[in-house]
Amino acid sequence: MFHLKTDSIKTNYEIRYAAHPNDAKSYDTQRIRKDFLIEKLFSANEVNMVYSMYDRMVVGGAMPVGEVLNLEAIDPLKAPYFLTRREIGIYNVGGVGTVKANDAVFTLDNKEALYVGSGDRTVTFESADANNPAKFYFNSVTAHKNYPDRKVTKADAIVAEMGALETSNRRNVNKMLVNQVLPTCQLQMGITKLSLGSFWSAMQANIH
Repeated sequence: MFHLKTDSIKTNYEIRYAAHPNDAKSYDTQRIRKDFLIEKLFSANEVNMVYSMYDRMVVGGAMPVGEVLNLEAIDPLKAPYFLTRREIGIYNVGGVGTVKANDAVFTLDNKEALYVGSGDRTVTFESADANNPAKFYFNSVTAHKNYPDRKVTKADAIVAEMGALETSNRRNVNKMLVNQVLPTCQLQMGITKLSLGSFWSAMQANIH
């Protein structure tokens, strides 16, 4: 685990390496959890990230509680600012909050999303109420082209109903940051909501 620290505001990140499928077959439960499970995403006034060797994706979470948190470049990016040749998708899974990208300010309610394109030099996170803080979940991937920043609401989402109650995987896939809704370079994101009594989504787990 690596740390970037400024006063009470802290950025933590770790690096995860890719596993060969033949090697992964021999992993026990503890090793699978260690290599593939991200347990710490949200903690007060911290930005937590995992830099993955799978597609150089960054997965992270920011939880501002009475502070403004900055999205800072981490060493593996080898870049002057985080969105140098990268784009990012942000979901708010907590209370109301704001994301400021350069000079544009976006207010995100619970389950609303924001796309921020490559080239934005500053991104900050803030909660409207410290007693009900925003929780910003984000994914970032490399980008060879810039597209405009844009907020996406639940009403904008393309909803696909999948699975069945009989197989315990009835779910709604809310496609929000996808090319059918807005232009992105490579990033595609959505939120899956499991129906009551369902407890899994798709197997085998996959990236694409």
